[in-house]
Amino acid sequence: MRLGGRPILLLSEGTERTQGKDAMKMNIDVGTSVADAVKTTLGPKGMDKMLVDEMGDIIVTNDGATILEEMDMNNPAGKMLVEVAKTQDTETGDGTTTAVVLAGALLHEANSLLDQDIHPTLIIKGYKKAQMEAIKHLDEMSEKITIENDEVLQNVCATSMKSKGTAIEREEILAKIVVKAVKQIAEKSNGKMTIDKGNIKIVTKEGGSLEESRMIDGIVIDKERVNSNMPHKHSNPKIALLNTPIEVKETETNAEIQITDPSQLESFLEQEEKMIKRMTSKIKEKGVDVIFCQKGIDEIAQHHLAKNGITAIRRVKKSDMEKLSRATGARIVSSIEDLSENEIGSANVVEEKKIGDSSMTFVEGCKEAKAVTLLVRGGTEHVVDEAERAVVDGIGSVTCAIETGQVVTGGGASETDLAVKLRNYAEKIGGREQLAIEGFASALESIPRTLAQSAGMDPIDTLVKLRSRHSSGEKNAGVNVLKGRIEDLKKLRVTDPTKVKKQAISSGSEAANTILRIDDIIASTGGSRRSEGPEGGMPPGAMGGMGGMM
Repeated sequence: MRLGGRPILLLSEGTERTQGKDAMKMNIDVGTSVADAVKTTLGPKGMDKMLVDEMGDIIVTNDGATILEEMDMNNPAGKMLVEVAKTQDTETGDGTTTAVVLAGALLHEANSLLDQDIHPTLIIKGYKKAQMEAIKHLDEMSEKITIENDEVLQNVCATSMKSKGTAIEREEILAKIVVKAVKQIAEKSNGKMTIDKGNIKIVTKEGGSLEESRMIDGIVIDKERVNSNMPHKHSNPKIALLNTPIEVKETETNAEIQITDPSQLESFLEQEEKMIKRMTSKIKEKGVDVIFCQKGIDEIAQHHLAKNGITAIRRVKKSDMEKLSRATGARIVSSIEDLSENEIGSANVVEEKKIGDSSMTFVEGCKEAKAVTLLVRGGTEHVVDEAERAVVDGIGSVTCAIETGQVVTGGGASETDLAVKLRNYAEKIGGREQLAIEGFASALESIPRTLAQSAGMDPIDTLVKLRSRHSSGEKNAGVNVLKGRIEDLKKLRVTDPTKVKKQAISSGSEAANTILRIDDIIASTGGSRRSEGPEGGMPPGAMGGMGGMM
């Protein structure tokens, strides 16, 4: 800038600045590149990605959230799409790939509209109208369900898991135990079902097969008893949860005690043993059979507990203690003196079992347990890890279906139906906004298009046939990727929660709108500021495309 012929420097030396359409195009290119990176993982026939970190650790997955989380992304626009995946994962637990693919498709359509000299403000306005209309139509096309619709809930869970590479038979086995677990912890509050997914503990162990996975109506603790002389199994035990150590507490003091005779030391040790014995005696008096302790247990205490036939597990995590409390009905106490009948819980059996190469403590048969465990088995580490991700997605989908009581047909059927309705809606709006709404409809069709591509079908022919069938009223027509043809997917029990679709449309369109609003990028890439660390600005390449992202 110049004032009276004198240059005025607004930015420090080494700062890069990109303005106008160039800035928009740069962000759009990055956004579509991120979407392209995960697009091929969509659906049951989606491909896997192998992620290798700087330590050489390998992750093989087709879970969109995991892929984006593991990518070392520096580009600001790319990070926005990562946030889309995180939001989707937090809110629904499933549909992360769909949300990112949709955001990338919206940016791609916006790019075409910008080339036609349509202002970004009009594109954003059209996208917002299309978003609201799409969500309204989703409510209209949704099927109402309740927590008693086990078959529909299992279909929702199996549909969510199909993309994780497990066989259909195994998906059905996992779907049954996931639905059972979610229903077990569901609670009714103010007339609505609420589910805290944190009350489902997932324990994975290599060895065996996925068919050996099961739900345990209680909690599995990945620890063994502290003393081998303690009983390894209790039937109908009384259970105590302690947040206090069973040992003599050392009090910090500046006083010094001088011992001049061995008998004095022996007296100190005897007194310490008496104090510990008194603690264990009180536990025995309360009729406790099993102790889960969040703190340490002295070796002398271990001896006395074993002598009294009491099994103890120490250093139990706080989160596991809370789950044990919800499962057994026991209350976590901070003092042995506070132990009473009201604080003691129960279960049908507490048993130490060897699973794989480690021993674990199973607390099973808890009455009306509000915390449960899913034990997931698999032949290798990668199989178990992917099965765990499938279970997490399944839990999220079933939770959404129960809490909202709405489901729609999956396999691209709902997106195609929305696209048809949005094109009809666009004709009523007219003007340049009509083009943006039609672009939104085309972006929605990126889901069935991607599913068709992953199944080896011709994407153009597939879309043409889908549009024709939906225009004639076949609202459940979608892509059967397993057979490579268009079918009524409701009959095939391909079902998605409405909430997952709504969240994907909302977060995807909002991310695209945010990126389209940016017309100026200012990044510090050099000079003394860069040496100041993270606060000195973006690192080199931050304004670039994929090269500055990974």
